[in-house]
Order: sequence, then C-alpha cells, then structure tokens
Amino acid sequence: MRLLADSHVLVWWLDDPSRLSPKARAAIADPENEVFFSAASVWELGLKIARGKLLMPADFVDTLRKDGFSDLAVTIDHADASLYLPRHHGDPFDRMLVAQALEEGLVLVSRDGAIADYEVPLLKA
Repeated sequence: MRLLADSHVLVWWLDDPSRLSPKARAAIADPENEVFFSAASVWELGLKIARGKLLMPADFVDTLRKDGFSDLAVTIDHADASLYLPRHHGDPFDRMLVAQALEEGLVLVSRDGAIADYEVPLLKA
C-alpha cells in the first residue's frame, strides 16, 4: 500500500504514536508499505512552529526519513488538481494533500473529518 500521512499524523507519529489508530500505526510501520510526507505538510508545520503554536524537534524531517518516510514534492499537476476539488474544506494544506493523494494514487492517512467528504482513499488515523 502507498500512503500519504496528513500533517497531524506526522506530529503524532513523532510525538506519541499511540494517538494513531492501531490500523494506521500498523500500516505506517509495515515495511511493505510506502509512506510519504508532503512538502506541503512540512510548510504547514513550519508555519505553526514559527508562530509558536507547535513544538517540534529541528530535525523532524530527518527523523521522518530515518523512519522510512519518503518526501513528496508539490508539483504543478498537484496544484492544478487542487483547483478542481469540491469546496468541502477551506484548508489549503488539506486540499493539497487530497490533490496529491488523488494524483499519485495514494491512500491518505488522516483523522480530519472534512477529508472524508472527498472521494479519496482514506485510512482513518
């Protein structure tokens, strides 16, 4: 399975994996699965860190890579796909993750209820 972790999933994975559902935790930990994290999530988390709303280790990106997560860049195709999504959700970062999951054939791992309104493969975090 190919997974895309939502931003809060990354935080929980690094800080307290027990916050994730057992199914999500097992899927992320399974070496047979490919797990991606988006540049959009790094940007979102960086903004929260800069505003003092989130504490994360300075090397959290390196830690994710060491844990087997792969980077997923934001492409023009992803940005274009995000333009045509229904307006279920106003958060631009979540909209980008939905577009990336759809464009790349990924299962989105999230607990965000609004994401469930999109026709995107979803694994509840």
